[in-house]
Amino acid sequence: MMEFNKMLEKLKNLKYENLYQNDFFLTWDRTMDELQSIFTVADCLRHLRENNISAKIFDSGLGISLFRDNSTRTRFSFASACNLLGLEVQDLDEKKSQVAHGETVKETANMISFMADVIGIRDDMYIGKGHTYQKNVAEYVKEGYEDGVLEQRPTVVNLQCDIDHPTQTMADMLHIIHEFGGVENLKGKKIAMTWAYSPSYGKPLSVPQGIIGLMTRFGMDVTLAHPKGYEVMGEVVEVAKKQSQETGGTFTITNDMDEAFKGADIVYPKSWAPFAAMEKRTNLYGEGKFDEIDKLEQELLEENKKHIDWACTEEKMKLTKNGRALYMHCLPADITGVNCETGEVDASVFDRYRIPLYKEASYKPYIIAAMIFLQKVKDPVKMLDDLMSRNQPRLRK
Repeated sequence: MMEFNKMLEKLKNLKYENLYQNDFFLTWDRTMDELQSIFTVADCLRHLRENNISAKIFDSGLGISLFRDNSTRTRFSFASACNLLGLEVQDLDEKKSQVAHGETVKETANMISFMADVIGIRDDMYIGKGHTYQKNVAEYVKEGYEDGVLEQRPTVVNLQCDIDHPTQTMADMLHIIHEFGGVENLKGKKIAMTWAYSPSYGKPLSVPQGIIGLMTRFGMDVTLAHPKGYEVMGEVVEVAKKQSQETGGTFTITNDMDEAFKGADIVYPKSWAPFAAMEKRTNLYGEGKFDEIDKLEQELLEENKKHIDWACTEEKMKLTKNGRALYMHCLPADITGVNCETGEVDASVFDRYRIPLYKEASYKPYIIAAMIFLQKVKDPVKMLDDLMSRNQPRLRK
């Protein structure tokens, strides 16, 4: 109880009002107080769950999930978050909807929202498309609410787009906060966000972009490492540079993986596709040039093979601070000799960090639930206090 009250006291001193009746798209669009509020509410909700105290704030309503890309962790995290708060989840399968027959985005957004309180969207496949689509859905349901079509205005949560993956990176950061004993201990800590080899060509850029866009908010020394030609979006790089200057941290780009690993407190080796190539692929899809897309994919796979030495090996881990940096990954990782012949990480490294990796992933349902909670509850301190004061542990069915 004492720990919970400390979290409530912390929340009282944060300014989070602009999260109410709002959407969550990009971490760098939110203030530090708002991010800290989400971390704090996530910890509060986890405390309730761990003590079998109901966190339900809804008696009815839907959480709509729309996934335009495959997902395990984020899909189940969104469903878990909605269930924790009392919402039923309904998947929007566009192939089974009238979208397949030309229904407009505006119409779909309103038709799925009659009793919806939140819409979670993953749309990360095409550069310049996903974030725009999410913003459009948010605008259309806002319009539907203002026109009296909808009884409530559903909020939109970005479950990954072409620019950012905020629920992932926020979960990553909450994991780091707990591992290092608090936000106050993060300033000056070095995190290496590095490209790593994968036999897959087209992994989204949103995780590395999200990491440099969030970790530079905390005064950390952030290094982005990748082979030449594997650059991320220039606009996100500019965001990271600006934020590092504002917080007294550093932001460095290097084409040397060893340099990134040297002295690092945290390493995050993960494959991604070059921004220029993903932009080209998006244009080819728009033009219907599928033969050229196949050719581009083969070119990218061949290019990847030139950098097969970009892997998180035992030797590279020895370069980190005391040889014991925290290894992180959004999962699933390409593990050498396990799920691929050669991949992002040695099996021995991955196995040594398996439990911390699973713990890292376990924060995501609570991050998503906290985003929904703060978007829907005007006085979160009172609501959390009321939930705790019920103090009637329940049996989970």
